[in-house]
Order: sequence, then C-alpha cells, then structure tokens
Amino acid sequence: MTPPFVNQSPVGSEQRLPPAPSRPHLISSDAEAIEIARALAARLAEGASARDRDRILPWEEIELFTASGLGGITVPRHFGGPDVSHQTLARVFAILAAADASVAQIPQNQFGVLALLREAASPAQQARIYGDVLAGHRIGNAGPERHGRAITHVTTRLTRRDGGLRLSGQRYYSTGSIFAHWIPTRAVDEADRPVLAWVRRDAPGVQVVDDWEAFGQNTTASGTVIFEAAPVDEELLIDLIPLASRPGLGGPHSQIIQAAIDAGIAAGAVEAALDFVRTKTRPWPFTVETATEDPYIIGEVGRLELDLHAAEEVLARAGRTLDRIAAAPVTAESSAEASVAVAEAKILTTEIALEASERLLELAGSSATREGYNLGRFWRDARVHTLHDPVRWKYHLLGNYTLNGALPPRHQWN
Repeated sequence: MTPPFVNQSPVGSEQRLPPAPSRPHLISSDAEAIEIARALAARLAEGASARDRDRILPWEEIELFTASGLGGITVPRHFGGPDVSHQTLARVFAILAAADASVAQIPQNQFGVLALLREAASPAQQARIYGDVLAGHRIGNAGPERHGRAITHVTTRLTRRDGGLRLSGQRYYSTGSIFAHWIPTRAVDEADRPVLAWVRRDAPGVQVVDDWEAFGQNTTASGTVIFEAAPVDEELLIDLIPLASRPGLGGPHSQIIQAAIDAGIAAGAVEAALDFVRTKTRPWPFTVETATEDPYIIGEVGRLELDLHAAEEVLARAGRTLDRIAAAPVTAESSAEASVAVAEAKILTTEIALEASERLLELAGSSATREGYNLGRFWRDARVHTLHDPVRWKYHLLGNYTLNGALPPRHQWN
C-alpha cells in the first residue's frame, strides 16, 4: 500500500512562516499509523545527514509529517481522530527518530499539549483544538524561560488592554514553534494564576528566533519565542491550577515520547553500524578476511542487539501500562505506576542510545570518523536529547518507589 500523503506545500528554510494548513490524511487505525510512519521514515532518512551537517531546517519534511496524518493520531475518537494507543504512539516516534531524530522531536510538544487537553480543557476547547489538528494545524511550544533560577520559573504574563488579553514574555527550548500555527505557552494571568495561553504563530507581537545552537538535534530549531503584547485567544485560555492536585497521565505521556525518541536514535545507530561494518570497515590486520568475521565485532553486535531489544520491549511494556491505566479513572497510585513504568523505559533507552551511538564509531573503525559520513550525528543527538531530564533521577524515582513506596512527584518530567 502506498501511504496516502503528498507534500503539497514544499517550502524552503528561508520562509519564516509556515504555509496555510491543508487537511491531512485521516489515519484510521494503529496498524495504519505504524505503516505510514515506516514509509515516512524512509523519506526522512534520505536527507537526514545533509540536513544535520548543513543545518537545513526540515520545512518540507514537517509538511510531509503533517500531510501523512500522524500529527492527529492521539485525537480522541469522539472528536474524529483514531486515538491510537500509547504503545503505538511510542512505536511511531521510535520509527521516525531512527531516520531523523531532529524531525521526530519537532512534533513531540504537539502530542504533549493534546494530552493536556484531555485533562484540563473544556469540551468546547477540546473540540476546537482537536478539530484544528485534524485540519492540518500544527502546535508548537514556547518552553521554559531561559534565565530563571528554576525551570518552572514564569514571568511571562497576561495583561488586559485594548479590550483583550495580551501576552508578553520570552521563552526558550521552543521546539516546533517555527513550523507551528499555534504556539501555546504557560503564563501567569492578572491574578498570578498559572494558565496555558494560546497565540497564533502569525499574530502581531510574536517573534520566533532561530537561535538554537546545541551540538546535537541540530535542526529542531528549539530556540526563542518572544511575545510582545501578542493577542491571546481568551476562549482557549486553560486554567492549570486544578492539574496540581489531580492525578493524571500528562507527565508519563510526555516522557514516553522522549524515551521513544532515544530508542529510535539507538536503533538508527545500530543500523548504521551494521551497514558500515558490512560495506566499508576493513578487518584488523592479520586476523580475518572481512570485518564481518571479526569475533569481537560479532560479539559486540550481539550485545547491542540484545540491549536494544530489551529497551524496546520495556518501552512497549510502558506503553501497555499507560493504555491500561488510561482506560479507568486515574488515581494517585495508578499515576505513580505509570511514571515508574516510563522511568524504567527512559533509563534503558537513554543508556542504549548513548552506548549504540558510541559503539557505532568503535565498530566501524577510524574511517567512520570522516566528516562526509557524518556518523557522529547519532552520538550528538543521543547526548543532547538524553539531557532533557537527568536519568539519575529516574533511578532515584524507581528505587524510592520500590523500597519506600514513595509516589513520584507529578510533573511533566515524570
């Protein structure tokens, strides 16, 4: 089957605003989502190395992603979406990340916001945003403020002027906002209450600055968003205070996507290692005729495959756990169970992403370090992406839960 998506609006990286939304394909099942992800991944892989090396923003690839229908796969069925399982969602992200980890990371905030809508938005707000996504609108993110003492520090503020709400502030780690149609962000209102405010990407007073300069995840464009009295849609303003006391799955949902991206990076690195060893690596002198006969390389490949498959299975198990828990009212205990399951996956996917991307170069040999091959991108992507939240705290979360019965704190990193 040829997946029913086409790139109807190719644009160059020089275009600062995304093209107008175009209604994407509507995916109907989990199996179709995985099939389309595999076909799209083949397209993403074609230019992944060049985009990374030359830092070419993936405008065309993001249009392909949206047209494929993958951006709406978690929209609930009663709002017209396929509402795929958490296990399928994780698999889709892993498939895409194996091809291009930067492109895979760009839509992760959209899915985090769509999950938040389930727990915090009114039915009218849900209908509007879910409808927009199914119509091809993309959701970006204006992330944490860059210079606060804590990552939760918020000075971005809403004020009322000229008969409407206006948003002012500066945010960073804004993955996906360059390509987005909506940019939601956390802010405080005039009563100092935390809210999620929604601003159109093309609204006056919105500036997206492509100042991302990390050594990995080069083309996520996770830079700065500046709001200068930008108009806010009051009908979409979401009160975040109830979330603090109500158990939910927002954190585990966000984290399983991050773990899936790491699993994908690992799978991509292992595949690159196998290809290079089979086609380019020279055997160590005086030992064997071909690199594929080297007993030490054979042993290392076996270990990498085992560790990768173990991480992938724990990731899948975490997805099944979230699916089971989401099928019933979420309690403090079941929310904690979900966080623990995802923490286990995050630990193993972090470790295999770093290990596989490092072993890739060791197994491939010194010629693999040539700039033309750009195989170092796997390690750079793994190292940067796995720093999103310290995995050492995942060990603490797991141990404290197992030993002391302590429920993990509820936030977007758990």
